[in-house]
Amino acid sequence: MTIRDASAEWQGTLKEGSGRLRLGSGVFEGAFSFPSRFENGPGTNPEELIAAAHAGCFSMALSAILGREGHVPGSIHTIAKVHLGATAAGPTITRIELETEASVAGLAADDFERLAQAAKATCLVSRALAGVATITLRASLTDH
Repeated sequence: MTIRDASAEWQGTLKEGSGRLRLGSGVFEGAFSFPSRFENGPGTNPEELIAAAHAGCFSMALSAILGREGHVPGSIHTIAKVHLGATAAGPTITRIELETEASVAGLAADDFERLAQAAKATCLVSRALAGVATITLRASLTDH
C-alpha cells in the first residue's frame, strides 16, 4: 500500500514560536504559527491542510462514483471549510462543511445529490475524519 508523509518543525514556545510544514513530495512547504492557526495571522495551519485534503479526496471520490454510474463530469469544484472550536477536551475540529458544484451532462439534481452523499460517506479522508462531530455537504449542479 502507498505511504505518504509530511513533516513539521517547531521552534520556541506555543504562542511566540513558529514552525514549517512540508509535504514529503516537496510540492508544498509553508510557515505556521499560533496566530496562523488560532487567529488570522499569516501562514498555513494543519486544519487548512486537512481542508485541502478533504476537498481533493471528495472531488476524486465523486468523480469515481459518477463514472461508475455512467456519468463523466465536465468539472467538479469543492470547497472544504474546517471549523476549529473549543471543547472540554481543548481545541477540536468541530465541523467540516463540504460545498461542491459539478457540471455533469444529463444528470438529474436528485441523482447528483444521492451520488454526492455517497462520495462524502466513502471518501478516504471523510472516513479518516469520522471523529469529527459534523460533516455536512451542499451539492449543486452547474449548467451543462
